[in-house]
Amino acid sequence: MSVAVSDYKVSQETLHADRWMRLAVLITVVVPPIGFVAAIAMLWGVAFNWSTLAAFLVMYMLTGFGVTIGFHRLFTHRSFKAPAPVRAFLAICGSMAFEGSVFTWVAEHRVHHQHSDHENDPHSPHLHGKGFRGLLRGLWHSHIGWLFEPHSPDLHRYVNDLQRDPVASFVDRTFVLWAALGVILPAVIVGLVTWSWMGVLMGFLWAGLARIFLVHHVTWSINSVCHLWGSQPFRSRDESRNNPIFGIMAMGEGWHNNHHAFPTSARHGLRWWELDTSYLIIRLMGLLGLASDIKVPDQETIMRKQRTPGSTD
Repeated sequence: MSVAVSDYKVSQETLHADRWMRLAVLITVVVPPIGFVAAIAMLWGVAFNWSTLAAFLVMYMLTGFGVTIGFHRLFTHRSFKAPAPVRAFLAICGSMAFEGSVFTWVAEHRVHHQHSDHENDPHSPHLHGKGFRGLLRGLWHSHIGWLFEPHSPDLHRYVNDLQRDPVASFVDRTFVLWAALGVILPAVIVGLVTWSWMGVLMGFLWAGLARIFLVHHVTWSINSVCHLWGSQPFRSRDESRNNPIFGIMAMGEGWHNNHHAFPTSARHGLRWWELDTSYLIIRLMGLLGLASDIKVPDQETIMRKQRTPGSTD
């Protein structure tokens, strides 16, 4: 009986630590964007204006969609097809996000799906010990720590298909050029619009560096937050979660449990209220003849994967 009571106490402590950790994650996700918006408001009319805001938003959307639509849904999961100019544009926009070249990004993400929340997953938060300290280590590793670890020596084998694509190969080889243009172009454009060196500086700082910072942490939060906090309406072999905050901020990527249940689907927000702006763009591309063979699971397939109430499967 004493062993059972001891085990119960340990499990309760772990549960409480887990709850506090989820609260801490929520705070660290919500507070920085509020502070970011407050900083913009305080600088408005002083060192921040409409041209700087427009450049920041345009670069955030271009690079964000370059990652979500290009790197993720097109190149990693082949959830739709696109002609060469569209593939090139999306690969270049994704490269400007400063998250690595298209080959490296795709290979790492394919490894993640192969081993999701199991051994060899490059950025799972669930493999770093138990209790509060284990959760802290897991959160750090899944969010940013994994970036400092060496790549797998056989990473290239995960992108054999992309290596046969001349468009993807070219953009991958010239990654440094596109990454540099991602900070140079907005600086030049804002400088020309305002016709001032202050405009150049603001374009560089806000549409360049600050935009990269925000896109990075939103992307990395899919690895960390969306494997810790949220709902799991579908069966999957991992701890992927639907998180409405990142369903919006990450342009649909936050419906992460949906994605892991249906990885080849171009649509991640499967229910009417799950806003998925990346999918809306893909649908528009389809109407314009810029995308084809757009994969979305049918209703019967979706129903078969749904968890029953109270299920832990």
